[in-house]
Amino acid sequence: MVFYHRILKCFVLIDLKRGEVTHQDVGQMNLYLNYFKKEVSTEGDNEPIGIVLGAAKDHILVEYATESISNQLFISKYQLYLPDKNNLRMN
Repeated sequence: MVFYHRILKCFVLIDLKRGEVTHQDVGQMNLYLNYFKKEVSTEGDNEPIGIVLGAAKDHILVEYATESISNQLFISKYQLYLPDKNNLRMN
């Protein structure tokens, strides 16, 4: 999915993965970010932001796969269900 954030003045690219995020997913998003930076962004736009959401993530894999990437690339996991109401209450 691609969005344009008017306040940040940049494209936001979101990739949803059904399984665990892999190093190929990170590389693919980096390719998309480089493409948008060079070919789609116009003067005055900030660099695009990439978000990869997966059902699970390996913290070590993410650390090594993103270490030398200069693009703004974020990886996180999502939950299929909302947490229990008691877990959301503040004590």
